Amino acid sequence: MGNNRVLMPFKENGHQHQHCLNAALLAAEKTCLARGVRLTNLRRRVLELVWRSHEPVKAYDLLDHLRDEHAGSAPPTIYRALDFLQAEGLVHKIESLNAYVGCAEPDHRYHTQFLICHDCGAVAELDNADVRQLLADKAKQLGFRIDYETIEIKGICSACSTANQ
Repeated sequence: MGNNRVLMPFKENGHQHQHCLNAALLAAEKTCLARGVRLTNLRRRVLELVWRSHEPVKAYDLLDHLRDEHAGSAPPTIYRALDFLQAEGLVHKIESLNAYVGCAEPDHRYHTQFLICHDCGAVAELDNADVRQLLADKAKQLGFRIDYETIEIKGICSACSTANQ
C-alpha cells in the first residue's frame, strides 16, 4: 500500500464499467470470506446497485430498485445492508450528499479523501498519507483525538470543466 494514491480516478469516455463491477463483487466475496462474515444475496445485490455507476447513490434510490425486484423491501432492509457494507469497508458514505459509493480497495483499511464533481456527480477516491498526517499533527497540537476521518472536496471534474468552456 503506497502513501499517496489515487484509488479510483474520475472515469473517462470509453470506460469499461462492467469490469469495475465484476472486480468489486469478486473483491467483496474474497474480503468477506477472509473475515468470516456473510455476504448475503441481499447485501451482494445492494453492493451491485451501489457499483452500478461511479456516482454516489442515495439509500432511497437503492430501495426503489430493490422494490422493483422484491415488493416487500423497506428502509430498514436497505439501511442494514448498507451498514454492513460500510462496516466491512465495501462502500463509503459521502456524508455531504448522504449517499454511498463503492470502495476501490475493500481488502485494505485506509482513510479516504473524495473529490466530488458538483456538475456531474462523479467521485474520485484518494488515499493521501500527507493530508492525513497534516490533519493528525494539527489535531494533536489542539489536544484533539481523531476518531473518524473522511475528507470531501467539491469542485468540477476535468470532463465537466472542458464541456463548460
